[in-house]
Amino acid sequence: MILDREYRVACEPDERQSLLEAAHQLDEHMREIRNNGRLMALERIAVMAALNLTDELNKLKQDEQRRHESIDSKIRHLADKLDSALAAPID
Repeated sequence: MILDREYRVACEPDERQSLLEAAHQLDEHMREIRNNGRLMALERIAVMAALNLTDELNKLKQDEQRRHESIDSKIRHLADKLDSALAAPID
C-alpha cells in the first residue's frame, strides 16, 4: 500500500520482505511530501519522492566513495612506509 493504494508487484519469495520495506519507506516519504506541501497530484508526489530518495542515495554513494578513497590512501601510505623500512640497510 502506497498512499492508500494497493499495488501488486511480482517478486521472488525471498525478495518479498525487502520489497515490503521499500514500499513502506516510499509510502512514508510520499505522505510527508503530501502533508508538508500544497495539494499535489499523485504523480507529482511520486516524482518528488523519487528525486529526494535518489538524491539521498547519491549522497550515500559519494560518502562511501570518499571513505574508500581515504582507506586506499592510508593503505598506500602504510605500504610505502613498509617498502622504505624493508629497503633500508640493516646495520
